[in-house]
Amino acid sequence: MPTRGGMLAAPRGVNMRMGLIAGFLVLFAAALSVLEGRPSAGQQADNSIDSILSPDMPPYAPGLAALVKDRGRILFEKGYGVRDLSTQSRIDPQTNFRLASFTKQFTAMAIMLLIRDGQLQYDDHLTDIFPAFPAYGRAITIRQLLTHTSGLPDYETLMEREEKAKGAIWSAQHQIQDAEVLSLLEKQSAGKFAPGTSWAYSNSGYVVLGLIIAKVAGMSYREFLYQKIFSSVGMNHTVVYQKGINEVSKRALGYSKEKDAFVEADQSATSATLGDGGIYSNVVDLAKWDEALQKHTLLSEKEMLPALTPVTLADGSEPHWPRAVDSSENLAPGKPVSYGYGWFLDPFEGHPRMWHGGSTMGFRTVIQRFPADSLTIILLSNRTDLDPTALSGKIATQLLPRPH
Repeated sequence: MPTRGGMLAAPRGVNMRMGLIAGFLVLFAAALSVLEGRPSAGQQADNSIDSILSPDMPPYAPGLAALVKDRGRILFEKGYGVRDLSTQSRIDPQTNFRLASFTKQFTAMAIMLLIRDGQLQYDDHLTDIFPAFPAYGRAITIRQLLTHTSGLPDYETLMEREEKAKGAIWSAQHQIQDAEVLSLLEKQSAGKFAPGTSWAYSNSGYVVLGLIIAKVAGMSYREFLYQKIFSSVGMNHTVVYQKGINEVSKRALGYSKEKDAFVEADQSATSATLGDGGIYSNVVDLAKWDEALQKHTLLSEKEMLPALTPVTLADGSEPHWPRAVDSSENLAPGKPVSYGYGWFLDPFEGHPRMWHGGSTMGFRTVIQRFPADSLTIILLSNRTDLDPTALSGKIATQLLPRPH
């Protein structure tokens, strides 16, 4: 007898066998997941990840958005807290956060696209693009700007010197712009070190890369990233934010915690620079970015390889973080650093990893990708008392296969 919808009912014995087979497949999938060291998809994974993220995350306070992808599928996706204390608007996966230095991987990708298309070369020098730049720029290459080995002075340090000599210039209301960063760098006669001989994390380098993108492409950094990256991979709500030019939909405001209260801390004097940290995005769009990286949508595997190759110094040695004062007030050697083009490349608990964090006024962000394990963790926070890098590490420990 036909059932509703016109399908014939299967004999009772067939249904029983099908039920047994389905039950076996479910048990097999769960057992396989346990053997691989990962929770099976569903409530078990949700509970495992949520137990890491939910403590000290009241629903009425600033919080975070989280997304975990496992073997190409979304395993976990959730928002915690509010994006705006004044409206109590909830954080959800579509909430847009300032990415801060998370932005650098997009700037690096834009440079690599220009190189693929023959508009730029890794060994081009800074003075090839900006002929008026001082002589110390003749030895700085595009590759060194990408890998933080250029030796460019820190623009925030230069801002402090300029204001010490001339009085207050920049503020959250009057923010420094990219062209002003370039002008400050052009006033210097030398870098921090000879290009290629040392390593120092450089926001200056990535601001300059953003300016190079605009000059070589003949369009703004904002327009180039939209046309060549965001629209190409379906990141429809990701923007390079420029006040007075565009807006951020479902925008999270940044907050800092002072004693027991959260205080809005959304903008600073350096919040308008672009190539080093000017992108706003959400975990839904960033899942698409992750997929584009996994499927080589923008660059082939071979074209992407330079970005995932740790930089070495001119003498062939491994770079280190700058020396720091230790607990005995002595200068201690800096830790080794593994960096490509817009990505840190150090392994985590024996697993190959590409990752980058972001930290700025009111925001903390991170993406951790484990390509060999097909695992990606993205956390975006609008409060500075959270540590997304540490939290994502705890999630990774839960989900990655145990080393043999």
